[in-house]
Amino acid sequence: MNRNDTQFMAQKIRAQYMEKQATELDELRKLDAKVKRPANTFAYVLGSIGAMVMGAGMSLVMTDIGDMVGITADNMVLGIIIGVVGLVVAVVNYPIYKGILNSRRKKYAARILELSEKVMNK
Repeated sequence: MNRNDTQFMAQKIRAQYMEKQATELDELRKLDAKVKRPANTFAYVLGSIGAMVMGAGMSLVMTDIGDMVGITADNMVLGIIIGVVGLVVAVVNYPIYKGILNSRRKKYAARILELSEKVMNK
């Protein structure tokens, strides 16, 4: 190994042990995640719940699981009602997601625009 290679390897190893300075770009990324994470989490949870409820309704319609768990009512009608409820939950998920995302964008827009302007002008 020549001297330049040795210095390069030493600097590379040294960089792993140095504290990293937070930059404006890092702060911009964190703010962007802070805006999107709650809306995404809510959408995933509500969408999953809606899909499971709709699946439960479908299984009541398509199988005899209602008889196994002791449901004495007409499984077809009950399954359709439960499935439609799950479908409605899944359908309203996107407008609610957009509402949460837009409200958080408004809340953090000034700071994000300020930081992005600084980063772009460097």
